[in-house]
Amino acid sequence: MNRPSLTPDSDAGEVLPAGPPPDPADLRALRWLRGLVMALLVTMILGVGTVSGLVALRLSAPSAPPAFPDSPDLPPGATPLAVTRGDGWWAVVTDDGRILILGADGTVLDEVAVALP
Repeated sequence: MNRPSLTPDSDAGEVLPAGPPPDPADLRALRWLRGLVMALLVTMILGVGTVSGLVALRLSAPSAPPAFPDSPDLPPGATPLAVTRGDGWWAVVTDDGRILILGADGTVLDEVAVALP
């Protein structure tokens, strides 16, 4: 199978594409399209760089763990099973079937009885 050569023959000179010459309007449209593709490429590169930079900055920022009260006022014999935090309060689920709502300073604000499975 003979494949066409992309290099010019030494006696033939420069290889030109076959067919009629391109229309100038088509060339302008192709230049416009090439400019749009380049603008899209630059925009995408800048967008990916910006998002990557923001994610890196956000993930590298140190965050302090929430401060649990130093000495919460748990009733005698209550052993915490789970703890959750809200805005200015803590909830402690105890092993004896209670949910204790503690203030930010560790004092019991409310107590809810629940049936544990």
